Amino acid sequence: MAPTFLAILIVLVTARAAPDLARLREFRWLGDLLGSPSRDGGESARSRFPAALLPLIAFALCVLVQVGLDHVLFGLPAFAFAVAVLYFSWGPRDLDVDVDAVLGAGDGERRHAAAQALRPDPAVAPLPFEAGALVEATFRSALARWFGVLFWFVVLGPAGALGYRLVQLLARNLAFAPRVDDEQRELLERAARILDWAPAHLVALTLALVSDFDAVMTNWRGYHAAHGKGYFTLDLGFLGSLAHAGIDADVAAGDGYSTDTQDPLAELADARKVLRRILIAWVAILAVCVIAGWSL
Repeated sequence: MAPTFLAILIVLVTARAAPDLARLREFRWLGDLLGSPSRDGGESARSRFPAALLPLIAFALCVLVQVGLDHVLFGLPAFAFAVAVLYFSWGPRDLDVDVDAVLGAGDGERRHAAAQALRPDPAVAPLPFEAGALVEATFRSALARWFGVLFWFVVLGPAGALGYRLVQLLARNLAFAPRVDDEQRELLERAARILDWAPAHLVALTLALVSDFDAVMTNWRGYHAAHGKGYFTLDLGFLGSLAHAGIDADVAAGDGYSTDTQDPLAELADARKVLRRILIAWVAILAVCVIAGWSL
């Protein structure tokens, strides 16, 4: 657990201190493996690997490399490999940079354009510049960019982080959509939701602890009561609803420069602040596990 914790700290510090390095997270090689779209805009050309198998192949190769390096030079190469894979799987875009772009934009048109980078799924309709929509999109993006990767890195090591990232990209990134047929995309989307289920619930629980507990828990119960699907479902819409409730309570309590819960900029700024609290809480829990000598 200690090497895992140290690797996470290194990646978090690097991402914060050197955001420009995010350009190294390049996944165009996935397109080469998947083949090129056909010229007539129909089905993609024959690929070297089925899209749904690529995350599994990458996962297996990553495990083999990790096992092979474990007993070399006291595990230092394995540790360096874990740090590199985690950093590569983070993001890919820097969430703080995207939020800063919205908050620092000079006018409404530029803010609306910058806000589109916060969409977790570029295939959906343009993101409206409204408080609720911005908060929900920022939380869903944080799940995909930060918390999902972090969770699977802790559970399954670098192979888990890389596998999670590849599933997310192949299921939801528009750049790969012409190269993935509908059947495989549906399978990948279902896999992405399965992989998001546990970290999404942990984010929700931590949100309750770092913001308004009563508001979040009341909204959580109300969401599931209204939808009637129960807690064990792949419908993760509850996270956006809980985020909206928690951030509204924070802003209304005067934690920021404004108490207007309809102010998109105030809500977005507070959403980032709360997400940082959640991230710090996760790291603190890992630190306690290290100190106590616990491990997965």
